[in-house]
Amino acid sequence: MIRCGILGMGKIGKLRAREIQRNSKSELIAVYDMDPEAPGEYKGFSCSSVEELLDQDLDAVFVCTFNHVNAPYSIQALKSGKHVFCEKPPARTSEEVRGVIEAEKNSGKVLKYGFNHRYHSSVMEAKKMVDNRLFGKLLWLRGVYGKAGGNLFAQNWRNRKEYSGGGILIDQGIHMLDLMMHFAGEFTEVRSLVQASYWDVEVEDNVFAIMSTQENVSGTIHSSATQWRHKFSLEMCFEEGYINLDGILSSTRSYGDETLVLARRQFEDSAFAFGKPREERIYFDTDDSWSLELDEFLEAIEGKKSVEFGKSDDALRVMRLIETIYEQSGFYSDK
Repeated sequence: MIRCGILGMGKIGKLRAREIQRNSKSELIAVYDMDPEAPGEYKGFSCSSVEELLDQDLDAVFVCTFNHVNAPYSIQALKSGKHVFCEKPPARTSEEVRGVIEAEKNSGKVLKYGFNHRYHSSVMEAKKMVDNRLFGKLLWLRGVYGKAGGNLFAQNWRNRKEYSGGGILIDQGIHMLDLMMHFAGEFTEVRSLVQASYWDVEVEDNVFAIMSTQENVSGTIHSSATQWRHKFSLEMCFEEGYINLDGILSSTRSYGDETLVLARRQFEDSAFAFGKPREERIYFDTDDSWSLELDEFLEAIEGKKSVEFGKSDDALRVMRLIETIYEQSGFYSDK
């Protein structure tokens, strides 16, 4: 049984606690949050400090905290001899991630980051199709990930740069960037526009970026906190067809049905309705991503497999891309 502790008992910390308790290979031993009331139903597991939690007889620590302490807490846990699972973003900067990677190398322990979207059924099915070259070479991707903000959005800690490192891109858009690189590889050329267009906050609420890989696969992303209707969409066009991911399952179902749409290219010599190919739609109504993600982490700790998704180099790569998008726009250099 793998004995687990959790740092940070907000929404995601509680979600991780439930998954740990459901899994036959793991046991919840201790939790810590700077707000003593935050653990709620898990108050009986509470420690009074990070140090007290790390002094427990634990095998693994889940870091589910504010962005500015993700890296230092991960380093502290690794140095104390614990395996670490850290939520996204891995840190506020790529330099902070490099510090964690150094601690990882010296510890010999498993380090995994929570890029949960890779474990969604639609994403996994699409990845198989891409890897098997169902429609040939990938030409371009277009990603949109937006949310509605809300009455208390401007007061959220995520919009204070000292805590978050950035705005909507590092908070939510990071998932889309990770998926786009999952399918296309690393983007080496970037042009971007970063804006604070509506919310009275010190970070961005909209990001538009155009990117390209060394293999000339192009990608565009729009990450938005002014979408007003929650939206997730990733379109991929290939030499011989297209694959679209539309909607992604969440606890509230506010991002719509999780749907995979695919179609083979048809020109006028093979179809009367030119430009309107017959589409296949596959719907997914269960979300096993959280349990699959935990299973991989636990199996890596047991030595049965290596971490496949959410490796430290994945974390470093996406943080470098986020920094490039910010820097290329000049948004923060002007502040």
